[in-house]
Amino acid sequence: MTLTKIRPVSSRLALIAALMSMAGGLAMPAWAQTETRPAARPVHQEDSAENAPLTEGLAGPYLAARLATVDNDFRAAARYFAKAAAKDPSDSYLQDSALVALTSAGDVDRAVAMADRLIAQDNYTELAGLVHRAKLIRDGEWDALIAFIDEHRQPGVALQDDLLDGIIRAWAMLGAGRASDAMQAFEEMGQNESILPIVNYHLALARALVGDYEAASTLMQDSEANGHLLGIQSQAQILAQLDRRDEALALLDNLNGADQEPQLVALRKQLESGDPIAFDVVSGPRDGITHLLLSFASALSGGADPEPLSLIHARLAAWITPDNPEAHLMVAQFLQERQQFDLAEAEFETVRRMGQMRPQAELSRIDALARADRAEAAEKAALALTAAYPDMAPAWIALGDVMRQQEEYEAAIPSYDKALKLLEDAPDQARWFPLYARGIALERAGMFDRAEADMLAALEIRPDQASLLNYLGYSWIDRNENLDRALAMIEKAVKLSPDDGYIQDSLAWAYYRLGRYQEAVAPMELAIGTMASDPVVNDHLGDIYWMVGRKREAQIQWKRALSLAPAGSGEVDLDRIRDKLDRGLTAVLQDEGDEAETPVPETPERDTDASE
Repeated sequence: MTLTKIRPVSSRLALIAALMSMAGGLAMPAWAQTETRPAARPVHQEDSAENAPLTEGLAGPYLAARLATVDNDFRAAARYFAKAAAKDPSDSYLQDSALVALTSAGDVDRAVAMADRLIAQDNYTELAGLVHRAKLIRDGEWDALIAFIDEHRQPGVALQDDLLDGIIRAWAMLGAGRASDAMQAFEEMGQNESILPIVNYHLALARALVGDYEAASTLMQDSEANGHLLGIQSQAQILAQLDRRDEALALLDNLNGADQEPQLVALRKQLESGDPIAFDVVSGPRDGITHLLLSFASALSGGADPEPLSLIHARLAAWITPDNPEAHLMVAQFLQERQQFDLAEAEFETVRRMGQMRPQAELSRIDALARADRAEAAEKAALALTAAYPDMAPAWIALGDVMRQQEEYEAAIPSYDKALKLLEDAPDQARWFPLYARGIALERAGMFDRAEADMLAALEIRPDQASLLNYLGYSWIDRNENLDRALAMIEKAVKLSPDDGYIQDSLAWAYYRLGRYQEAVAPMELAIGTMASDPVVNDHLGDIYWMVGRKREAQIQWKRALSLAPAGSGEVDLDRIRDKLDRGLTAVLQDEGDEAETPVPETPERDTDASE
């Protein structure tokens, strides 16, 4: 059993269907109307709409808001949509767009004030209603919440089939002191089999909250509890109340990744020691509703193009229960996916202040920061993780990767050394990647003998790993060593990953080194088709074109390589390329001591360049 993404399909589809039916009445905000997901910025900038030419009237703020929306800049979008909405309070689209932006940016207090104003002005929208429900939940106004749901719930849908409002209303009845009515409401909803797993989960929590642990344990068996951390904790705590600690320990034993979750590690220690264990996953209806909102948020985020409402539900959950680390962590991850790293960092910091640093979440955060070229922040996060968890090999691997991506190859090596030391007794499959990564760092640091040994060791574990076969094969080719074996390895890598441009480049370069120039053309042209902006590939294609007599095309590729290579990057030898353009590749190779022969091209070209 795996901790993440185990949500039963039926309950997940029911969640999505329920939420999208609720959203049917929304004047859909700008994020939901774009046909493709807007490109996100790797680094938060000052407001992207700051220089918008129009800022007065309705058109200016609206256009500025849309510009910010395209950039996923929630803070700027919130400001400008709020201005636009103030210009035309009767426009439901503008009001909902402002609510989306305010909530996404974390300014829930302002979103609540706007929602309350809309409702007071009899300008109700479904999104305003959701935000107002959140306010009543946070304030514990249970009777008012029940009345509001009864007045505004979706027409034509029976309450027991309305997943969101039905469960919220049942929890509200429990909060209002109507425990029997609450349990009956949950049970009536459970008659709908399509939503039974999530209803049973909430009924189990409610039963446990009133002390009926036997019923809670039974309900958990047919629920969505195995799909997330809170559900696992709930089950284990309920079993502990029934003095069934062996079953609770077995539950954790069957869970992949449990040793990487601090709460589960602490819970295991309590179970093993016999210390008293409280049922505290939920302390009241407010916590139960937070679980529901997080389930909705998780379900809506599962597609390739996550719904904007996923972040809204997570934000509302964190606002309702600000001491819930799971809610802040989900918000952080959603913001990270949208490359809003400054906003995400604030949420991660909130989790850390709670003493809830999550190793797996931190690894994801480090990777995202590195991919966004925020190397300094990624390095800082990796150093903090290794300090907090010095015996966690993936933390050291992450630190090594960050250093390697900054081309600090020698500095990366000790991190991989530490990781491999920690993994001495681990299965071989856990060792292949740090061996490979250390091999890259060693090769780039000029220690090829050690690099070769690491990569060969990694290949013993993963003989069919295409990138590993390619890296070692290309390294040998580049050094003019073991050419036949290198070619065989790269040909195998091509079969394993035929669409990889780097591997096609390696195959072409192997043919080139072996003097098989005509055979080198096709794979190099395939490589350039997928990596047109890579200076190395353009330089290689130029060399191959020269060797088959296509000299004009060779010069075009060399000039392109020069234009693509940043000064001082070291990706290609710029002086050598200029020399090739000036005198031709043949003369350059002769000066370098290579006995390269230029074959007669099938269709000779008449060049007037002095390098012919």
